Amino acid sequence: MLVFVARTLVLYFIVVISMRIMGKRQIGEMQPSELVIAIMISDLASVPMQSVDIPLVAGVVPVLTLIVAEVLMSYASLKNRFLRRIITGEPSVIIYDGHVNEKELRKQRFNLNDLLEQLRINNTPNIADVEMAVLETNGQLSILQKVQARTVTVKDMNIKNAEVEQLPCMLISDGDLVKSELKRSGKSEEWLFNELKKKKVKIKDVFIASYDKNNGLFMQLKGEEDIK
Repeated sequence: MLVFVARTLVLYFIVVISMRIMGKRQIGEMQPSELVIAIMISDLASVPMQSVDIPLVAGVVPVLTLIVAEVLMSYASLKNRFLRRIITGEPSVIIYDGHVNEKELRKQRFNLNDLLEQLRINNTPNIADVEMAVLETNGQLSILQKVQARTVTVKDMNIKNAEVEQLPCMLISDGDLVKSELKRSGKSEEWLFNELKKKKVKIKDVFIASYDKNNGLFMQLKGEEDIK
């Protein structure tokens, strides 16, 4: 039993590390070649787990070989446009100026129901409101709305001195001080400790504490309601 557990854990960590080596994009939206690699890795890793008679290396070596091949192929596609076109394909314009490209739909085997579904998902149910719709290589539909159909922006309304939204800095996470985020916020440890002192709490008691210039400091204690 322990042998099965050990072999499974080894293969698990190898697959996780392999996916990390492939990069964040592969974890998000996979290209066709990357999807094939992921399926093959899962199959190869499961073989040694099913029987102790099969050497562990029989699963590890093929997985590592596939990862090396994928990384090399990714680097090669960065340098060579022709190779990139073969491996990942090219985006296809499905709609242009409110007109559906029937020929491209048939070529991509993308029917009208699929198209309308993607338009609804992207909050653009009316084809006439679409300036351009592009079927990306990962299967997602990117939509550029016509000017008259777009949401009004601050620039359109000519609002001056509008507040700039910033990503909040996570100063404390589950009782641990995140120094890199504290530095990004422009605040000092002394300032943070003074704020904690005002609320009579310690860092270890804080579940989450974040800061941004517009809203100031937000803090929530472990096991308690929000406080500010």
